[in-house]
Amino acid sequence: MHDILFDFISKYISLTEDEKNALLSLDIFRSVKKGTILLKEGQKSQDDYFVLKGCIRKYYIIDGEEKTTAFFTEMEGMTPHCVKNNNKSEYFVSCVEDTILTVANPDMGVELNTKFPKFQLMCGVLSEELLAKQQINFDEFKTSSPEQRYLNLLQNRPDLIQRVPQHQLASFLGIKPQSLSRLRARILEKSKV
Repeated sequence: MHDILFDFISKYISLTEDEKNALLSLDIFRSVKKGTILLKEGQKSQDDYFVLKGCIRKYYIIDGEEKTTAFFTEMEGMTPHCVKNNNKSEYFVSCVEDTILTVANPDMGVELNTKFPKFQLMCGVLSEELLAKQQINFDEFKTSSPEQRYLNLLQNRPDLIQRVPQHQLASFLGIKPQSLSRLRARILEKSKV
């Protein structure tokens, strides 16, 4: 597990053995079963998540219906808003698959950044990348039709089509599962022409 994380980090900074050992000493690795809820609406948490293997999703329950807003897969991190603002969570985070994650908290980050300042540099770059990606995703969602959203998903995240249940995928695209079935059929017909 830790080799996967170290390989990812090496894309941004090089680690000494001391730095690797410091990371390992934090006991941040977790194996979590499919269906496990990591964070519930109304719960306070200090946990940041980084997916090494598997898939987690962020969703709200509105009028009894789940509204999926994001999926996080390999080498993607998620910091719930409640960690930063110290309020109760407004949404749920759960495992779509059996998942291996790192689970850290802000105190661990401060400790690492104090001992090894280059971690702070890496975290800054990762935060900028994540913010840019989220802005692009938000803009694309707001300006595209359901069909275009699905085509974008096929192009940019095709793994989700196979990994995520259809009702969660439909919710993520902002449509009903029946509409997703019709949309897929229509796209398939167009591709045959």
